[in-house]
Amino acid sequence: MSATVDRISNTRAFKFLGSNTDLALAGLVILILSLMIVPLPPFILDALISANITFSVVLLMVSMYVTSPLELSAFPGLLLILTLFRLSLNVASARLILSNGYAGEVIQAFGSFVVQGNYVVGVIIFIILATIQFVVIIKGSGRIAEVTARFTLDAMPGKQMSIDADLNSGLINEQEARQRRQVLQREADFFGAMDGASKFVKGDAIAGMVIIMVNIIGGFIIGMVQHGLSFQESLSRYTLLTIGDGLVTQIPALVISTAAGMVVTRSASGSQLDVELKNQLLSRPKALYIAGGTLGFFAIIPGLPTVPFLAMGSIMAAAGYMRSQVSAPKSKEPDAATETALVKKEDKIESYLQVDPIEVEIGYGLISLVDEQTGGDLFQRITNLRKQIALDLGLIVPPIRVRDNLQLQPSQYVVRIRGVQVASGELYTDRYLAMNPSLKEGDLPGIFVSDPTFSLPAIWIEKSQRDNAEVLGYTVVEAAAVLSTHLTETLKRNADKILSRQEVRTLLDNLKKEYQALVDEITPDILPLGTIQKVLQNLLKERIPIRDLVTVIESLLDYSKVTKNTEVLTEYVRHALSETIASLYADPSGVIHTIALDPGVEQILTNSLQTQKEVTNTLGLSPDITKAINRSVSQNVEHAQAFGYDPVIICAATVRLYFYRLVHTSFPQVAVTSYTELPARTEIDIIGRIAVK
Repeated sequence: MSATVDRISNTRAFKFLGSNTDLALAGLVILILSLMIVPLPPFILDALISANITFSVVLLMVSMYVTSPLELSAFPGLLLILTLFRLSLNVASARLILSNGYAGEVIQAFGSFVVQGNYVVGVIIFIILATIQFVVIIKGSGRIAEVTARFTLDAMPGKQMSIDADLNSGLINEQEARQRRQVLQREADFFGAMDGASKFVKGDAIAGMVIIMVNIIGGFIIGMVQHGLSFQESLSRYTLLTIGDGLVTQIPALVISTAAGMVVTRSASGSQLDVELKNQLLSRPKALYIAGGTLGFFAIIPGLPTVPFLAMGSIMAAAGYMRSQVSAPKSKEPDAATETALVKKEDKIESYLQVDPIEVEIGYGLISLVDEQTGGDLFQRITNLRKQIALDLGLIVPPIRVRDNLQLQPSQYVVRIRGVQVASGELYTDRYLAMNPSLKEGDLPGIFVSDPTFSLPAIWIEKSQRDNAEVLGYTVVEAAAVLSTHLTETLKRNADKILSRQEVRTLLDNLKKEYQALVDEITPDILPLGTIQKVLQNLLKERIPIRDLVTVIESLLDYSKVTKNTEVLTEYVRHALSETIASLYADPSGVIHTIALDPGVEQILTNSLQTQKEVTNTLGLSPDITKAINRSVSQNVEHAQAFGYDPVIICAATVRLYFYRLVHTSFPQVAVTSYTELPARTEIDIIGRIAVK
């Protein structure tokens, strides 16, 4: 019964400590501070000194296994607590030495056994340890932390821009970008904290030497004046005790300082220290052979010890032999996997007769963008942009073929959809593209161009000018990001050309897994596959996402009984997707800033439609009215963009489609919506009107 009660009480104690670690840490700090004030018995001091040595060894071992400094991000705070703990033990041991002439078995052992009772040797060893810690380890690790903190802070704007560029190009998503920003902030905070913590360690070393001098002088005076010891006895007793006290505190301090140096010098290789040493020091068998031969030569030189050098030379030669056996290829004949890879790399002539859905042709100067062995990541970017387009538009982009074309300029690339060129551009892989809407030729040294994606003024700058351009407020991206962004926008603008019947069938097959009854209702008589394709193409042409395919199909099934006209069906589907359309054009507060079509212009368009005897795709307006409308649209679009709004024109549902066709060729960036296809609760802010003057 008592054992059960003890077990329950222990479990409750562990749960309490586990859920109240903040109280435990606060209590520990207060306890450490009380050690400077409250006198301690020698046996408690022995236990605390042993704990101090244990903590230092554990911290050193942990620092050897970290692969990144952030894995031990609590190190600066832990370093301060251990430094305070060590100083408290110094004060407690000094009190016992000066008052009792005895400070426990640990200090006694270090003073008698470690230095063999010779206080002169003890003083010399202590001075050597203090010098190593103060001059070598603390100064070096502190300098590394200081320089790393400075460079980390200086590099933050550039790294932030790199994260933003990867996010915009689709290489990473919002969550990954947020995580990378957090890691970047944690790195800056860590090295800044380590820079400050190293100053505490430096002060601790100085305080340790001062305490030793005070203890020796004070103990010598107390021994002779209060205890009546002779000069030699007083000097021997108190000096040995003081040296023992200094050694039991300096050795853990030296271990912790070494751990601090190992943490701040960890690289970003992502490997443990032992793995790096094995891969980097022992990866060159020839170097090991040379080292073994050199040591063997030393062994035969008269006057030098033969056995140690010969033994070490043999070890180096054996290590080189074993390493060469491990790294040597087992067979020179290619296996089946190698032969398959070679076949895949070789292009077949027949492949050039096929028309790929999407292909990117690059000049030979851009091959490094796709060569993964030299750091090219274009294939990975293409994979991510396909995922991004699927999330944004609901469109499954077919695989994109990348091939070199010797007929292009070395730095030129071309984007083709079903064999037709839809975009092109020029890249400089040895430069960065700096963009700014207010950029003028001559503002920065470089090659002045227009951004291939948005036609903004830009300039290709040298890589050494990147930091300077970012400080001046320019958006700086690498060549691969420029191509990825241009390809993404090109595919979005031509999404309707990408969607074939095969892609529509794939979408329906995927939808059938969850909505089998809905897809089973689709038949060639009621709703042909070509009708669905045409409606989806009409939506994508105006950048309306088709991710909500359930709503699209339901609307088509409902209204296909009324009409077979794909244009009219598209308008019905747009009304069903009202929430989606409103979210496309609304600002973060839910307001849609639009340009309204003047009632007079709407009446002109309506009259033109009514006078037509046949249904056509044009309005049949006179050239003067068309020019006046385009002139008014241009003025209002510039006005909207000056306020930072995307140009959205709102009009009556009866003329929406025809007005979109009228202005789309001259203003492809303009969206046209109607009052009735927006939800009733939508807040509309009219910032301009299109009128014919």
